[in-house]
Amino acid sequence: MNKKIKIGVLGAANIAERYILPAINNLEANFDLIGISSRSLEKAQKIALQFETKAYEGYDSIINNETIEAVYIPLPNSMHFKWAEKALLNGKHVLMEKSLGCTYQEVLHLTNIAIDNKLVLFENFQFRFHPQLNQIINILNKNVIGEIRSLRASFGFPPFKDSQNIRYNSELGGGALLDAGAYTTKISQILLGKELLVKAASLNYNDQYSVDIWGGAFLQNTKTGVFAELSFGFDNFYQCGIEILGTKGKLSTNRLFTSPPGHQPSILLETTTGKETISIDPANHFEQMLLHFYNLVNNVKQMDDEHKNNLDQARLLSEIKKIAHEK
Repeated sequence: MNKKIKIGVLGAANIAERYILPAINNLEANFDLIGISSRSLEKAQKIALQFETKAYEGYDSIINNETIEAVYIPLPNSMHFKWAEKALLNGKHVLMEKSLGCTYQEVLHLTNIAIDNKLVLFENFQFRFHPQLNQIINILNKNVIGEIRSLRASFGFPPFKDSQNIRYNSELGGGALLDAGAYTTKISQILLGKELLVKAASLNYNDQYSVDIWGGAFLQNTKTGVFAELSFGFDNFYQCGIEILGTKGKLSTNRLFTSPPGHQPSILLETTTGKETISIDPANHFEQMLLHFYNLVNNVKQMDDEHKNNLDQARLLSEIKKIAHEK
């Protein structure tokens, strides 16, 4: 019988408070929420009271707690490597918000530590576990739209109201690529395979911030020739989905990456026989993601594919950045 995982949280990020902490508490048969830490004890206490757990001051207090078996890290990108490395070296499984690291070398180093110590290092793209994606994959596998010819993936949204948002801070690993862009590379990897190369890329900056505000890339599968066109940014008209063109039809959806619990997403299917809108039942993909993490920790599922996915994702992001800066 699988055991409950004693988990702690590093940081009081918005995504933790709104989605992950409620999901952990809902899965009481799988997780024990031991505590949440923040650099501000007052902030940690406020959230801890809300979720009936213990507050810790400073991230090391969670890392050094021998009771805790796993940590969830929703810190800014620039802090991921340091605290994931500390957690892994202290024998803790790691659930990390994307992006796993700021460079390929960081992700490779963390992956090697996880492998050597037989620990889980898991990058959170919760949309992977929503039935919407399963339905899309089923449609493709059944050849409903024929052979895939191209994928367009877009994730962009209007500017943040807070000019101090960490996504605008280069020292904290901000920028559109490691945030919104990461989703578009991940869905390309999932649907088109791991033989993708970055053929072109563009990252655009403005005068106010020293991070990439919007950008795009062109990826191509070296075996099949199928390509993906990516678009992402922080100053865009809201887009959050994909369009897949096939030899016999087209599939599209515009709430793939961030469908919240209770939301009913839909898929538009177009073929020579007409158009069909497929409604998907609401689901909490945060809970489904946590159950996957739980199964990885309990060795119900193996980590080999996750390690490969982590490294391939980091490779694509690094290639996009490199090619964009060579222009």
